[in-house]
Amino acid sequence: MKTPYKDIYAVLQINRLIVLSTVIFATASSLFSIWMVYNINSKAMNSAFAINTDGSVIPIKLVAQKENFGVEALAHLELFHNYFYNIDASNYEKNLEKALWLGNSSIDNLYRQKKSDGVYNRLLQYSLVQKVLSIESKIDENNGAYSFRTVTVFEINRGSILDTYELVSTGNLIAVNRNFPNNPHGLLITEYFENSLKKINNEDSKK
Repeated sequence: MKTPYKDIYAVLQINRLIVLSTVIFATASSLFSIWMVYNINSKAMNSAFAINTDGSVIPIKLVAQKENFGVEALAHLELFHNYFYNIDASNYEKNLEKALWLGNSSIDNLYRQKKSDGVYNRLLQYSLVQKVLSIESKIDENNGAYSFRTVTVFEINRGSILDTYELVSTGNLIAVNRNFPNNPHGLLITEYFENSLKKINNEDSKK
């Protein structure tokens, strides 16, 4: 007895069902794989890792790192402005040397310009005391680059005369290797510029 041939349309429907099922399964597998890669990449981008003393891996959230960066950046700017502007005849050389460790050539160029203008000679000649009263900094981030604007209020004691000034300065911050004790925060000030300096009265400086 001869085996009857199957209906060609029934065979084609079965083949189409098999092909469609295969395509759907492959698409679903690809989408799942893409989602897994994206999920793993997102977790990796939001985490860094450190090696503990026992060899174990410790995850460190980049969010926390950014928060720490903000704190260290403010501390770095306060340290620099204190060293650079809180000076008198007895400490200016030591303070300025420490300040130069915290910035690049833009700081050194400003220091040389002030020296050329006789700022430090007048400090010695008239025994001036320049004291920082307050330092307020604001840090902005733009595509991973950090800039700052700092308002420093300081007074200059000329013996019988006491003048108060407000200095606005700007610049950028970049991360470098920490260098204890010269650069404890691992940051470097670049493109530093003194934007404005104005004399204010003592009542304004206390507000």
